[in-house]
Amino acid sequence: MATMTSLLPRPTRTSEQVSADLRHRRPLVVVATAGGVAAAAATLLVCLAVGVVGWFLTDSGAHGAPRDALRAGATAWLMAHGSGVHVEGVAVTVVPLGLTLIVGWALWRIGNRVGDSISGHGPDADRIADGERDWTVPLASALFALGYLVTTIVTGSVAGTVSTSPDVARAAAWAFLLSLLVGGTGIAVGAGRAAVAAAWLPPTIRAVAHAARLTLLGWLAVSLVALLTSLALDFSTAANVMSQLHTDSGASTLYTFLTATVLPNATAFSGSYLLGPGFTVGVGTLVSPGAVVLGPLPMFPLLAALPDAGPTPAWTSWLVLLAPLTAAFAAVRARRRHPTASWQEGAVRGLAGGVCAGVVFGILAGLSGGAVGPGRMADVAPYALDATVRAVLGFGIGGLLAGLAAAWVTGRRERRSQ
Repeated sequence: MATMTSLLPRPTRTSEQVSADLRHRRPLVVVATAGGVAAAAATLLVCLAVGVVGWFLTDSGAHGAPRDALRAGATAWLMAHGSGVHVEGVAVTVVPLGLTLIVGWALWRIGNRVGDSISGHGPDADRIADGERDWTVPLASALFALGYLVTTIVTGSVAGTVSTSPDVARAAAWAFLLSLLVGGTGIAVGAGRAAVAAAWLPPTIRAVAHAARLTLLGWLAVSLVALLTSLALDFSTAANVMSQLHTDSGASTLYTFLTATVLPNATAFSGSYLLGPGFTVGVGTLVSPGAVVLGPLPMFPLLAALPDAGPTPAWTSWLVLLAPLTAAFAAVRARRRHPTASWQEGAVRGLAGGVCAGVVFGILAGLSGGAVGPGRMADVAPYALDATVRAVLGFGIGGLLAGLAAAWVTGRRERRSQ
């Protein structure tokens, strides 16, 4: 019988199958390292191009040289990695989170492609399930982060000057963490390892992660709507600021783009305001639903969204209810994908999802502030610690109550169907 089996023709592989297999078995070291460099270069080149375009838009290239525009673009890219910069001796430490989001998107996309290219390396899913260790993703992620890190250090060394003095060490730390976390996750997803690992996670963990994600996205959406509504209600002030800057159409376009890079920062400020603690726009100032104390402000159109100084309307104190309502809505939506009739399970999912979302928002609020100028403007930031506590409480309570209610509804429906 064995002889007869050995005489059977072996299945032949088509050229398409062979090429597909080779496409997923490209050299890991080369692909991962080059992917990290490519992820850094992708957004760096965009910033360099914007720097050159902005140089021509402002004064048609009458002042400075192209290398100055390129250096400005590279410095903006470094600032997206937390480097900060000095302008006429004044430290500007705020991170333009809009650029950071673009950087993260590029890291994810290219990391996903790297993961797909090396997915044929290492043991398959059956061998992993049998307990065999797979170092494909950790090794690729480390090499990916190394390529990104080297590119960041080189850029900081070339673009930095004595007058600007970007913090290359801090930018390198940000670059390493971003590329390792975001790029590494993209590699794991592209290589298919994330799906294998997710299958081993308990259903409760997956449900909590989904609820936390919906809560955080929902709160950011609410915060952004509140910001844009406030800006639209006082749009005349923003237009007046632009007119006083005496900018032409080209400079106005560049100024609008620069404003967009800090829109995520402003969204975090708005979220901190809605939670209750508020934020500061200069030393000795406060913007919160309970009180608004302002001082002289720079001419920046986005500041038109600030409420008027002085006593606040009575209805603003009710804004704190938006946090538990957002978390409750997210918990109800999360139940559709992960239903449960157990009230204990519903309580844990809703509460844990809200707490996790609150912690993440607190981190975002902490990253959104910094120094934006001299003197009073050295302190422009949300009250991140207080906002974190309020977010954890608000999201946790809303998620807990909605989780209990959703579990009760699910259990009632199951009893009716029996």
